[in-house]
Amino acid sequence: MEYQHLKVHAGPVTKVTLSRPELRNAMSDVTLRSLTAVFQKIAKDPDVRVVIVTGGGKDFCAGADINWMKSSGQLPEEAGKKDARLLADMLQAVDECPVPVIVAAQGNVFGGGLGLVAACDISVLADDAKLSFSECRLGIMPAVISCWVLPKIGAANARRYYLTAEVFGAKDAVHMGLAHEEVPAAELYAKADAIAANILKCGPNAVRAAKALLPRLGVLGLHQRIGMTVDTLVRLRSSAEGQEGLAAFLEKRAPEWTR
Repeated sequence: MEYQHLKVHAGPVTKVTLSRPELRNAMSDVTLRSLTAVFQKIAKDPDVRVVIVTGGGKDFCAGADINWMKSSGQLPEEAGKKDARLLADMLQAVDECPVPVIVAAQGNVFGGGLGLVAACDISVLADDAKLSFSECRLGIMPAVISCWVLPKIGAANARRYYLTAEVFGAKDAVHMGLAHEEVPAAELYAKADAIAANILKCGPNAVRAAKALLPRLGVLGLHQRIGMTVDTLVRLRSSAEGQEGLAAFLEKRAPEWTR
């Protein structure tokens, strides 16, 4: 299936590449719909084990397509809300993807591009990355993306980088919790592949269960968390995959899912 503004290489490690380099991969309504569609399709595919998101060309994503944003600002209120929901729908589809999503970003990563980085599970930045919550420079603000950005960077960092719209680097992004690792630009994609390879060594169902469990634990009380984690452990260790993983360890062999 063809997706506008994207290149998709399907497989156990599915690769999704923003492909609008002439506009520095700026995201329009078309881009958002395509990203949402591809992640909804991935969510239904039991053979996908991990997703890697990249940006084609020298930049990962320059944020929103300004022409689209300008025209959207002229819509009637209800139509404007529907249009603004496209970004939320895309970020939610990425966030709720049942398998791990790795993002490897280089060059300019601005505005909505940082929302995409925040929605992914594992974030790796090239050492040449330049990042900015640039919206206030345009007379708007980082609104929708805050649902995913704020839990990672916290209010203190948002107060500085939202309100100044200043450009910061990969080291600062790692320090504030927006990214996990900074690597030399030449090693960016190899690093993402290496992380994906580590995920492939893990039990597929166990990985999906872990990703599904993590966001639920934070909103529950202690007794509910204990009950949920006990139930999950019992279910996983008695499953065929759990029994195979434990047997493989004892027998000093590779589990069947790595073969």
